[in-house]
Amino acid sequence: MEEESGKELGLDRSTPKDFHFYHMDLYDSEDRLQLFSEENTRMRKEVVQAEMANESRGAGDGKAQRDLQEEVDELVHLYGLEDDHELGDEFVDENIPRTGVSEYPPYMMKRRDPAREQRDWRLSGEAAEAEDLGFGGWGSAGQCQDLREAYRYTHGRASEEYECYVIPEEEDEEEAADVFCVTCKTPIRAFQKVFDEHKEHEVIPLNEALESAKDEIHKNMYKLEKQIIEMENFANHLEEVFITVEENFGKQEQNFESHYNEILETLAQKYEEKIQALGKKKKEKLEALYGQLVSCGENLDTCKELMETIEEMCHEEKVDFIKDAVAMADRLGKFLKTKTDVEISAQPEFEDQTLDFSDVEQLMGSINTIPAPSAPVINPQVPNSATGSSVRVCWSLYSDDTVESYQLSYRPVQDSSPGKDQAEFTVTVKETYCSVTNLVPNTQYEFWVTAHNRAGPSPSSECAVYMTAPSPPIIKTKEIRSCEEAVLICWESGNLNPVDSYTVELTQAESPEASGVTESVVGIPTCESMVQLQPGRSYIIYVRALNMGGPSVRSEPATVHTIGSYFRLNKDTCHPRLTISEDGLTAVRSERRTPARELSPSDTRFTRCVAVMGNLIPVRGHHYWEVEVDEHLDYTVGVAFEDVPKQEDLGANCLSWCMRHTFASSRHKYEFLHNRTTPDIRITVPPKKIGILLDYENSKLSFFNADLSQHLYTFSCQLHEFVHPCFSLEKPGCLKVHNGISMPKHVTFY
Repeated sequence: MEEESGKELGLDRSTPKDFHFYHMDLYDSEDRLQLFSEENTRMRKEVVQAEMANESRGAGDGKAQRDLQEEVDELVHLYGLEDDHELGDEFVDENIPRTGVSEYPPYMMKRRDPAREQRDWRLSGEAAEAEDLGFGGWGSAGQCQDLREAYRYTHGRASEEYECYVIPEEEDEEEAADVFCVTCKTPIRAFQKVFDEHKEHEVIPLNEALESAKDEIHKNMYKLEKQIIEMENFANHLEEVFITVEENFGKQEQNFESHYNEILETLAQKYEEKIQALGKKKKEKLEALYGQLVSCGENLDTCKELMETIEEMCHEEKVDFIKDAVAMADRLGKFLKTKTDVEISAQPEFEDQTLDFSDVEQLMGSINTIPAPSAPVINPQVPNSATGSSVRVCWSLYSDDTVESYQLSYRPVQDSSPGKDQAEFTVTVKETYCSVTNLVPNTQYEFWVTAHNRAGPSPSSECAVYMTAPSPPIIKTKEIRSCEEAVLICWESGNLNPVDSYTVELTQAESPEASGVTESVVGIPTCESMVQLQPGRSYIIYVRALNMGGPSVRSEPATVHTIGSYFRLNKDTCHPRLTISEDGLTAVRSERRTPARELSPSDTRFTRCVAVMGNLIPVRGHHYWEVEVDEHLDYTVGVAFEDVPKQEDLGANCLSWCMRHTFASSRHKYEFLHNRTTPDIRITVPPKKIGILLDYENSKLSFFNADLSQHLYTFSCQLHEFVHPCFSLEKPGCLKVHNGISMPKHVTFY
């Protein structure tokens, strides 16, 4: 009976015990579809409260039972269970007793399990909630139980008596892998490293393995793209060879056909000539024989006629016979005197006709069995394969052609100038390479090659552009600037055409291996480079220029010392009244007056104060130099920004910091000027050599009496940009700069 009832509700009692039965609406109300609107809920509550009021006014048990039936019908209607007649009948059947849980049909019996009992607290709460709605004390205990079950059913928390669906227990999702086993090359979980077979294996974080795998894939993709390009190029070469071979064999077929047609025409001509000659000789012989045959026939007829005539005379009378005999004798005498030709004029034997096929044999010999070569494939230029005056050109054949020699042609690549023809040159070689010499440095040349054999030349290859290496650069030794940490080197390209880059090579002069390169700076795009060096060393510097053909030879060497700061005076900033020495370290002011036209305003050249600036290397740190002066000379020394106004005196603005000395009436006056201000400082011993320390790190500029190791003054500067040394002579005289010297010990304290 229990099984039949279960089947009536569509339940399968043979379901394995690992599966639990849940009602279709077992989730919380916020996760369910909103089957009951707020209005329906409110209406249902009002109906229940009204029925409770009727009961309090003395309604009977029958009335309560009918109210319960209506309430259940309403719930069934709202929940959409009108078609479930069997369930509805079982749920509201009046014949079934309502006094106990054991009286429910078998398919509505509760299953006792621990999980059910752990949820009893929910049932007690629901019972209290039912009492709040007015179910408490209404009807019998069975009726209250029915109402509670109906209430739970409508609120999506039906008890397990109404389980209708079989839902398998969901297995816990496997924990995601968080590390990567390098040995096994598989993602694993962290605890497997401790307890599993991966204990002794090398593991790395999963993100690191992911990045490594991406990098590897990108590298492989790059290699694959490169291989694809190579295969495409090879396929293009194969296609060119295929077309060339097809064209060559097509030409050979045409050649054979032409030769054989010529041979056939020659043979036909000889045949016609021989046939005509034979016909002529035949005609001549036959005509001669026919003439003899006709003459012989005529003589034979004459003889027969004479014989018949003589026979007739013999039968005549004597007198007639004698008359006719005399005449016949004369006739016979004349006939017999006629010579009869009985020799055959034309012999029947044929003459031996010798046929001359020498010309035919010559034609046959001219047919070549070796085809003309296919077009060679000239190779692209190999990097670093050229010199300044030569290139090595290589090519290849992608077929089994017989080649006796190659003819390499080349010419300079034409520039944009119209109407300028470039001369072509040709070299014949037997190898598949050729070193072409006597070329112009840093120049592009077009090369193409043809293959030759006795059948003729091949088509020309595609043109390839080769480039000679550049000429060596020229280092501007007078513009080299250095300090203890770096050197700024400049050079001229030495080439008319631009190059790809430059390389600076350095060798330590003190090293026993002075000829070896200890450091190289590559890929320099311009004709200037800042190179970091070690302090207190001497270096020999070379520069090379590079292009697609290769590097040039080394430039002439330049020697650099990283002892102190080294710079020269910048002639581009020099006042016209100043003269700079050849070594760029001495400034001399002459007595002559410069015309006004030479003192026109300028952004680079000083026009007011007779000054000049030095080219200090743009490196932050410490820079020290000394200036040798005459104690009776009016001068100004210091530093200034590059854009300091050239129409103002040094120290008269916020872009310069200077020490000024003036000598008048045997008195020395020293001023430390910045923006036209100076502190009140007196110097008792006039310095003949002034030491200047520029400290970028501490933003200070200090002046010293180098001979006495005496500190004179220190500026606190705002050096937001690089500054340069500056020098001014207010009266005729000279000053000399000493740089590239070590920093004295006494200046390190300031």
